[in-house]
Amino acid sequence: MRSADLDAFLSDHPAAIVAELTSVRGSSPREQGAFMLIAAAALLGTIGGGALEYMVIARARQALRDGLPPGVMEVPLGPEIGQCCGGRVTVALRVVGASDAARLASRLRISEGALPHVYLFGSGHVGKALARALATLPLQVHVIDTRPDELHDLPAGVEARAVPMPEAVVRTAPAGAAFVILTHDHALDFLIAAEALKRADAPYVGMVGSRTKRARFASWYRGEGGGERDLARLVLPIGDFGLVDKRPEVIAALAAAEIMVHIGSGEASGTRPVATMSGAAID
Repeated sequence: MRSADLDAFLSDHPAAIVAELTSVRGSSPREQGAFMLIAAAALLGTIGGGALEYMVIARARQALRDGLPPGVMEVPLGPEIGQCCGGRVTVALRVVGASDAARLASRLRISEGALPHVYLFGSGHVGKALARALATLPLQVHVIDTRPDELHDLPAGVEARAVPMPEAVVRTAPAGAAFVILTHDHALDFLIAAEALKRADAPYVGMVGSRTKRARFASWYRGEGGGERDLARLVLPIGDFGLVDKRPEVIAALAAAEIMVHIGSGEASGTRPVATMSGAAID
């Protein structure tokens, strides 16, 4: 959930209830602080799905119909409700007022600001497909191209920038940013990749292409004084899971998974802060 989604939902459904997990004990499908919005005929977000969420939605909608405070639910996530998590959660429900809407939006904006950055260099067929695949994930996505006319048909929320020297963007990117190189020019690809491999903080540096392209880049990179340790960090080809499929959407799906694994591995090892969309608990 993004802050823009929240604003749009409350604009369309001003009578809504927020349901938040204020306490989680044992195994649960979502973490403490996760929340969702419930209106009479619409939903936004999730607190884990299944029987738990079904019960919470029913309670919230009954409260909306009756005009009564929805209250708090203590729910065991076991055989009592047909789930097998085995934990127990407390769900606080309340009607969303102006202060709640502002607080929720602030939480989401703070979380969004802490999300990892991914820079896509090139807005061709694969670049656009990858931008669409990444736009739905908890990431800040940027598409960089030297050709302004190519920066179209990109998803909402994706930053698009036309710059004459894309490799310079790498130098000023935030700490922990990931870089994916998919331009129309192999020489430009090589310049961007060489700059990205200087960023020891980058969890992912990938380039679209073949093993032949990797061999050519490796030869050029060594000739430019590049080291083997940095060269080994380059993912080329991207999304190489043994599935030979050159359709942009398939490459994008595989590369998106690969990028998330690399970013998640960095978070798990403590090399960058973990950001969640749930944020801090509601007061």
